[in-house]
Amino acid sequence: MNLPKVVADLIEAQNKYDSAAYADCFSETAVVFDEGNTYEGRAEIQNWIDNANKKFKTVQNPLKYETFETEDVLTAEISGNFEGSPVVLHYHFKIDDGQIQSLNVKI
Repeated sequence: MNLPKVVADLIEAQNKYDSAAYADCFSETAVVFDEGNTYEGRAEIQNWIDNANKKFKTVQNPLKYETFETEDVLTAEISGNFEGSPVVLHYHFKIDDGQIQSLNVKI
């Protein structure tokens, strides 16, 4: 699968539970939408993923990557310490200048 470098870096950081490297994939003003919550800026994103990593220990297995006019979508199987694991999620990205500007995680 041919992934943009920033998305490949994000998956690698997630699978190593490296919240700092994960947050570095985002711009300083990036926004993440996940489970009804909004996280703004790199520091909040790092705190969000660090807490999620400690609680759920999720691993991403990319299944498909699609590019559309206004966003890119990664479909990935997520497994970890949560009820219903594994589950397939859709990561809707807006990427600019090699950094993620926004991420919306959807079922």
